[in-house]
Amino acid sequence: MVKKIGIALLVLLASTSLPAAELKIGFVNVAKLLEKAPQADKAKKKLEREFAPRDKKLVSEQKEIKQLEEKLAKDGAILSDDEKQKLDKDILNRKREAKRLQDEFREDFNLRRNEELTQLQKEIFEAIQSLAKEENFDLLLTDGVVFASDSIDVTNKVEKKLEQSFTR
Repeated sequence: MVKKIGIALLVLLASTSLPAAELKIGFVNVAKLLEKAPQADKAKKKLEREFAPRDKKLVSEQKEIKQLEEKLAKDGAILSDDEKQKLDKDILNRKREAKRLQDEFREDFNLRRNEELTQLQKEIFEAIQSLAKEENFDLLLTDGVVFASDSIDVTNKVEKKLEQSFTR
């Protein structure tokens, strides 16, 4: 809220000290950049490669637990009480371990995703600042904008800067 008020005050102050025709304002759709920047795709693929082995292991464990449950349901009538208890206990222990591993996986994945997102946001911010300086913008707005006409939307220019920095 303070950020929005600060931006509104900045616009008001800038517009009172400069004629409106001299003020250069632009808009950047950061959400679009987070989705379309080549760095975002690279980060997504990196996370997939990093976490695919653990994900496959978790899926495999779930299948094994399901098979054990099916065996217990199918063969429960012919198993001795000791065998049933042993199988039941094995299933319960494996479910607990699988849940623990799933929770660890989720936490680790979220942590790494946030690290990658932070890095991407930093690169986007740097590209926006670079464009603002190169093209002499007085003000570039991002979040909290209700409407921005296509004439001031510079998202595509920022996206091109990100693509250029990605290929270097």
